[in-house]
Amino acid sequence: MVTDERFLDHRPGESHPERPARLEAVWSGLDAAGLGDAVVRRPPEPAADADLLRCHPTDHLDALSALDEEGGGRVDPDTRMSAGSWTAARLAAGAGLTAIDALRAGEADTAFCAVRPPGHHATPSRAMGFCLLNNVAVAAATLADAGQRVAVVDIDAHHGNGTQDAFWSDGRVLFVSCHQWPLYPGTGAPDEVGEGDGAGTTVNLALPPGAAGDTYRYALDAVIVPVVERFAPDWLLVSAGFDAHRADPLTQLGLTAADYADLTRRLVGLVPACRSVLFLEGGYDLAALRDASGAAVAAAIGVDHRPEASSGEGPGRDVVDDAACRHGVAP
Repeated sequence: MVTDERFLDHRPGESHPERPARLEAVWSGLDAAGLGDAVVRRPPEPAADADLLRCHPTDHLDALSALDEEGGGRVDPDTRMSAGSWTAARLAAGAGLTAIDALRAGEADTAFCAVRPPGHHATPSRAMGFCLLNNVAVAAATLADAGQRVAVVDIDAHHGNGTQDAFWSDGRVLFVSCHQWPLYPGTGAPDEVGEGDGAGTTVNLALPPGAAGDTYRYALDAVIVPVVERFAPDWLLVSAGFDAHRADPLTQLGLTAADYADLTRRLVGLVPACRSVLFLEGGYDLAALRDASGAAVAAAIGVDHRPEASSGEGPGRDVVDDAACRHGVAP
């Protein structure tokens, strides 16, 4: 696990849902899973400018740095920097690179970046949706520039618009998002499939409110697994948002901790050992975040930890069937 106490210094406001207690809940969830020595904790290195510039232009970095020099401030109506936010953001963006280096060295079979602020809403040129820098995109761009094929699977309840924007016309990176629709940020419609060299490498499963575990498992079988296997990635990066949990206050989906265990186990199995990295994104009910993150990380390393049972039927199979047809993987 790549994490750091300095992530707690990012403080967007006392009543803000993306609060430091989220990370403490994740740490608690891993402790409750009883993983012990199976999880090796290491601190991230901050992303260098050269790493960030693979994804974000200089103007974006300069604007955030200038706000940091002022002691913080509001970026948009939902996103705010405090005195420790810029350091935390650079550490979060560098966490994936730290994880990749450790996996390449054979130090672990998979990695979990327990970071904040989250990243998948940050577009190349805009901080938004609680996100300053796009952590998963920085890692994906670094791998792609090194000649690797990368699949990014986003299971946050909110569409990863920033990651989609970063690789919209980049055929080296497959982006698959399974999210609630409609919901903030309003992107991620089924017909958003990429363009140019990236045509067909953006896959959006826009699920209705109430979609639950069986819908997600069906989406894995019918779309996500065959699309990823066809792409044949060298690396799998997962935007692991836990706000699709049924208790989350910002969404209306129906997953449980056990569903997250099922999803994670299947996803990390799509690539060989030492080639998968999970990144913490959303999740705003602390108890749900604790249970779901513990179950997911346990599943990623082959441990069965299920603080609650799997959920069953829910709407959305028609959405999955449409995506299967659209992307040419229908049986």
